[in-house]
Amino acid sequence: MPRIERCAYFFIAAIFYGCCAESCAADDLPRDAERIVVIKNKGWRTAYSLDTDTIDNFPAASVTELFTHLPVDLQTRSLSTGIQSDFSLRGSNFQEVLVLVDGQRINDPQTAHYNADIPLTREDIESVQVMPGASSSLFGPDAIGGAINCVLKKPRDKKIVLELSGGTYGSARGLFSASEKLGNGALRLSLEKEETGGFRYDTDAKSFIANVTSAVAVPAGELNTFFGYDEKDFGAFDFYTPGLGFPSQERTKTYLFNTGLDADMDTVRLRPNLLWRRHYDTFMLDKTQIRSRYLNHHRTDVYTPNIYLESQTGFLGKIGAVLEYGEERIDSTNLGKHRRSHESAGVDQSDDTDRPLSHIFSFRFDDFDSFGNTFTGSAHFYYTVARVNTFKFGVTRSMRIPSFTELYYDDPTTVGDARLEPETATGFETGYEYQKEKTGAGVTAFVRNEKEMIDWVKHEVSDARWKAENITQAVVWGVENYAKVDINKRIHLEANYTYIGKHTDEQGLLYKYGPNYAAHLFNAFVTLQFPFGNQGVGITYKKKPHRRGWALFGADLNRNLTRRCRLFLKVQNLLNVEYQEIEGIPQPGRAIEAGLRFEW
Repeated sequence: MPRIERCAYFFIAAIFYGCCAESCAADDLPRDAERIVVIKNKGWRTAYSLDTDTIDNFPAASVTELFTHLPVDLQTRSLSTGIQSDFSLRGSNFQEVLVLVDGQRINDPQTAHYNADIPLTREDIESVQVMPGASSSLFGPDAIGGAINCVLKKPRDKKIVLELSGGTYGSARGLFSASEKLGNGALRLSLEKEETGGFRYDTDAKSFIANVTSAVAVPAGELNTFFGYDEKDFGAFDFYTPGLGFPSQERTKTYLFNTGLDADMDTVRLRPNLLWRRHYDTFMLDKTQIRSRYLNHHRTDVYTPNIYLESQTGFLGKIGAVLEYGEERIDSTNLGKHRRSHESAGVDQSDDTDRPLSHIFSFRFDDFDSFGNTFTGSAHFYYTVARVNTFKFGVTRSMRIPSFTELYYDDPTTVGDARLEPETATGFETGYEYQKEKTGAGVTAFVRNEKEMIDWVKHEVSDARWKAENITQAVVWGVENYAKVDINKRIHLEANYTYIGKHTDEQGLLYKYGPNYAAHLFNAFVTLQFPFGNQGVGITYKKKPHRRGWALFGADLNRNLTRRCRLFLKVQNLLNVEYQEIEGIPQPGRAIEAGLRFEW
């Protein structure tokens, strides 16, 4: 029997056991009793997040756009952040950030350019979290720079939302979401459609999202299931060939299925989970058909059944263990047919007592059928003084295996290398945090030693193509700062700043996307609460090595027309600044969106 089928049967058995456990005790509960289910975080202290209250104040056009308020270097190629965006944390490249939905890894094995293809609307999100420096030992490969997590909102109560908007560049968007409580469970349906004419030639785009979320109370806990679909069709002028003038066209489809049981059985919490992600990509390098033979079709599948157990012990605190099987497949006209898998086991242990000194340990073993065995781990220590001052120190070891594109891609400008080795990184960090009810601030200094890092490079200007290569060694260092304060009952301020420095042993190489990390990244936004509606004003400043920096101002204005109707206005790049996230790919100027939101 194939391993993926054995793992699926094991997952189903765990679900059945959790649903049936303690059924006699559950029969004594009132039928309308509310289940309180705590989702595991695998012992990681989230440094930065936006919760529901903050998200509701910003009429974000996509889930990705929510991360613009956090210390994430968001590299967008289109007018809408939801069409295609790359993530970077602590000077990482776009491949080196782990993307999670409810703590489950959803990274695309073909290329991380599709990691933001997440079939979620803003109405599906409880919070977004950024975990710089998170270890691969906690969530799986790819967390070189860290991880970001989208936490799904549970469909608890009856609610209907309708949102309609339009704006510059021929943009239009519609959102519908409905939640309903059904017996011992609840269901939510969300639909969203967006299109734009583009801010220049070959940047037009259309997208559609549909998903269903359910939460069902079972005798020992709760069974949560999500199924989503995301479709995009967009002009991709020089998206992957900066400055070469290719009018490209791309179409993608994403299916995401994630189901898991959170069962609390006396001293043990059981959480089996099954995730399946399928992604289709059709890419035409030149849509004028001059180079029509470079029309690529790709299909990838990711299967990840896993089971996590957590127990609260007296002396050792919380102990968790995970068993996981992962399989990735690709069927491509350019990359060929390939399949790879891994089997993993890991443990984490944390001390959550009120003692001043606490810690979090984690360790993971991965057995890759294509790249051998790898160990990753992390250790973090926290010392708290007077309940508001915390000093911290941590060390992590992370890894990433090459994507299918880095291994097998071949076109007139770019070629992969099937001999690539996995990346590894060891990071150290130390910092201080101050936390009170209405005030918070912190500073973290870090250094990361990287080995066998993968990038697209040329050795000479005259080289015909960019080639994926392992770079011998690099050192990344920097400082993160953040502050948040309630100035009064109506004014709330949040700000963060990150400085990054980087050195590599390989000198004289030419990089396809240049040194594309943000050496300086500053975000700040002010929320103003008035009786007639909440308002928001923000600024983002970004400077990349050897390039001039740029500052973008934005505003989100809301006016409550009735108890169930709200008028909103969103302005991006208020000062119409010219800038390029990736050198050679211009970004849009001022963009305005206005609309109505109905909620009942």
